[in-house]
Amino acid sequence: MIKYRILINLLTALAHLPLKVLYAFSDIAYFFIYHVIRYRRKTVRHNLEMVFGTADRERIIAIEKKFYRHLCDCIAETVKLLHISDEEVDRRVDVTNGEYIDSIIRSGHSVVLFLGHYGNWEWVQAIIHHFREPLVGGQIYRPLHNETMDRIMLKIRSRFGLECIPQKKAVRRLLAIEQGGQKFVIGFISDQRPLGAVLHHWTSFLGRDTPYMVGGETIGHHVEAKFVYLDVEKTGRGHYRLTFCPIVPAPEDNGPDPYTREFLKMLEKTIGREPAYWLWSHKRWKRHRDRLSSQD
Repeated sequence: MIKYRILINLLTALAHLPLKVLYAFSDIAYFFIYHVIRYRRKTVRHNLEMVFGTADRERIIAIEKKFYRHLCDCIAETVKLLHISDEEVDRRVDVTNGEYIDSIIRSGHSVVLFLGHYGNWEWVQAIIHHFREPLVGGQIYRPLHNETMDRIMLKIRSRFGLECIPQKKAVRRLLAIEQGGQKFVIGFISDQRPLGAVLHHWTSFLGRDTPYMVGGETIGHHVEAKFVYLDVEKTGRGHYRLTFCPIVPAPEDNGPDPYTREFLKMLEKTIGREPAYWLWSHKRWKRHRDRLSSQD
């Protein structure tokens, strides 16, 4: 495909530039995206006001601007994945306890790894360097409608050898891995709004009535996997700390999908620590339970 070759060559050329140069481009991009194009400004402001209220306008605007600066940095960092050494990534991404995942694999279980659109989720794939036990590493993704961009993102997301599994093929592929005698660590970015008009799974997230996806927990139970949360902390520009945390629902929690709902509680704490690094431009609360119920 001609469009793909032109774009991938252009992005690869940019990726050869040092990150400090790409961050200079990011600063310029921030000005145009935030002040000129005003990309999803209404969505971001609406989401922030729903969560934090409208009383402290200065705080809302400060988080908003910091979010857009971070978003532009994430774009630059994602492009850099097309040409970055393992050594530089390992220097910038601090994984504190990969041995915890190794212990799960040794015990005979696979790992369902829950994470959110927080920090730079595209750099999370660097975790594969920090496991010592043999396993299949991968991530579940939604294919993009644009075929050219989908091919580019697949190339970026497989930079460290992770397998990218389309959402619709996830169950079949993960069961095949288990049946083949292997164990897996598969990432589920599970803070998105589920697809479809009829949503059956709801909880409180960031103080809002929120629909959630159950695929990760459903698949995990099928293969007796362990559920783990990946806590992400941005420690500096282009530097992240990743920590694996066991997901342990409260003993008194008798509700449905306890691991998924506990994950969302853990993600809330991560967002609360530094709100600007979550993906506020996502239309997370587009659907409302009461309106959907009235349509049934």
